[in-house]
Amino acid sequence: MNSAQALDVTPTPLALLLLGRGSDPASERGVDCPGDLPAPSDPDLVERARAAKAALGDRLFVLGHHYQRDEVIQFADVTGDSFKLARDAAARPQAEYIVFCGVHFMAESADILTTEAQRVVLPDLAAGCSMADMATAEQVAEAWDVLTDAGVAGRTVPVTYMNSSADIKAFTGRNGGTVCTSSNARRALEWAFGQAGEDGKVLFLPDQHLGRNTAVRELGMSLDDCVVYNPHRPGGGLTADQLRRARMILWRGHCSVHGRFSLDSVDEVRARIPGVNVLVHPECRHEVVAAADHVGSTEHIIATLDAAPAGSKWAVGTELNLVRRLAARYADQGKEIVFLDRTVCFCSTMNRIDLPHLVWSLESLAAGKVVNRIQVDPATAHDAALALDRMLALP
Repeated sequence: MNSAQALDVTPTPLALLLLGRGSDPASERGVDCPGDLPAPSDPDLVERARAAKAALGDRLFVLGHHYQRDEVIQFADVTGDSFKLARDAAARPQAEYIVFCGVHFMAESADILTTEAQRVVLPDLAAGCSMADMATAEQVAEAWDVLTDAGVAGRTVPVTYMNSSADIKAFTGRNGGTVCTSSNARRALEWAFGQAGEDGKVLFLPDQHLGRNTAVRELGMSLDDCVVYNPHRPGGGLTADQLRRARMILWRGHCSVHGRFSLDSVDEVRARIPGVNVLVHPECRHEVVAAADHVGSTEHIIATLDAAPAGSKWAVGTELNLVRRLAARYADQGKEIVFLDRTVCFCSTMNRIDLPHLVWSLESLAAGKVVNRIQVDPATAHDAALALDRMLALP
């Protein structure tokens, strides 16, 4: 008898997806990976990856997100955050194959920004993003109807975080909005409010924390200017009057990694390491960001630690793979870099890209077989590109 039977409960389809069972091609998670993967214990995996990559030569371009495992990142031609990597892919039109070691929404963006002749491959189709899954096209369309009924849709501009599906980017593009990253969220919001006009509003998708932190810390708004739309409650859990008064309508979504950091984490590390600098990502909760010494995107975090003086101490609130890599990189400079929380936390879906999946995808391409290709349908790609292009045009 399994645990579900013992408790006399029936797992929901979503629960099965979260457990890695079943499949849903439209979801960021829970898609089976076909093919016979090499065993993780195979001692020749590194050499097999090198050989396959060498055989493909300039036809191949491997992108590695900062949160990837070290065993994977060693084979990346470039590393970076999600949008930097998508732009890097678009800048390599001669590469026939783009192998994206990241998650699903990143590979979608790469497919949108690259040429029709290029093929984007995600080594494991189940490498998704829980945040991106928190806003579906159907939910957002329903939310727009709620805003319309409240009489505010006409002066609301949608802004979606890069960490969203192609469908959500397409919705944003169709409705005059833009995409943003954690690096340019302020510029995106300033642009959006300029477009919305007097008494304008922004619908910020899908990460409430980045939207709130940017509005309050960067644009000088108050917490009272922000409301949270919950797609699982009728009308988003908001009254028409609340929607009319709000300036920022935040989607109820979050990052499962950055959302785990708490004010207790900050207090504990300050007590444990006197003189420590707390450096966090803006996807963290507002109270954590308010208590930190420095806040910024993944690229900002790297730049800050690179410029930090020898002997300085840092507690970093972002994904553990990156924090460990940075700690090792700067150890010989006497910089002490620790993870903000005592509990180990990797991005579980990002970590699905491992060496066996990478070897399998590279060897398949070397043998002339394209596997796990990510293709965004033309209509969705067109509308999503509108939002992405507006971001690229931001000052």
